[in-house]
Amino acid sequence: MNLFFQLVVSGLTTGAIYAALALALVLIFRATNVVNFGQGEMATFSAYVAWQLMQWGAPLWLAVLASLVVAFCIGVLTFRLIIRPMMSAPVEAIVVITLGILVLFQAASMWIWGAEQLSFPSLFPDGGFNIGGVRVLSSAIGTLTILLVIALAMGFIFRFTRLGLSMRAAAFDHARSVLVGVNVERMLMLGWGFAAVIGALAAVLIAPRLFLSPTMMTPILFYGLAAATLGGWDSPLGAIVGGLAVGVAESLGASYLSFIGADMRIAVPIALTLVILLVKPVGLFGSYKVTKL
Repeated sequence: MNLFFQLVVSGLTTGAIYAALALALVLIFRATNVVNFGQGEMATFSAYVAWQLMQWGAPLWLAVLASLVVAFCIGVLTFRLIIRPMMSAPVEAIVVITLGILVLFQAASMWIWGAEQLSFPSLFPDGGFNIGGVRVLSSAIGTLTILLVIALAMGFIFRFTRLGLSMRAAAFDHARSVLVGVNVERMLMLGWGFAAVIGALAAVLIAPRLFLSPTMMTPILFYGLAAATLGGWDSPLGAIVGGLAVGVAESLGASYLSFIGADMRIAVPIALTLVILLVKPVGLFGSYKVTKL
């Protein structure tokens, strides 16, 4: 039984990172109805910025905070220079553009820092403590705490601030938002900036475990996509719950389903997602759109 709970704790820790990336994907999708396949590579580039600042002598936390500022600027500029001119294009064309963003940032990271794996320090101290025979690491507590802070902060902003209400309005209906004085373009730009910050946090949290490389976030993107699909593409809460569920399913499946193997462990959360979608096609927390004829 201790093994089961140990795997759940491990799955929740990894799932928190998946949830952060899924939340970034959902924020952009709600605003523009586009899945940003370049989200992971944008996050990786920001993690490289933090690593470079540390090489120049900056303390870890200062380097991470500075990289989040850079991530916000990257998100804003990406929307302003690449996505905004294509807003009237077909959705398929914008999807191709986001794939181009993936290639662009991956190539930029490789050109500046090279393709070799780099060591990235953990944000949290080593060690942990035992609860009923289950080992809980400091990194697990720290990662889950960061996810909780992100969730509470986003919930507060979107529910109780004018900025958040304006962003929700802009994401819900661009045309009507303009009529009530909402600067839709600015709200969408801020949404891309906030999503880039959340994605960068996910990259900084996963880098100590995977080592920093230009392709580090590519496999994580698949888990983020599965989490967003499982939770529902129009639900930030669903992205968080979906990410945690995907992490736990992956951890339990890789241990209890030995015939799958480590290389195919992603099959477990994907299978879980497919089962949920057969029951509820919009995801656990997704909402159906009603169209009047």
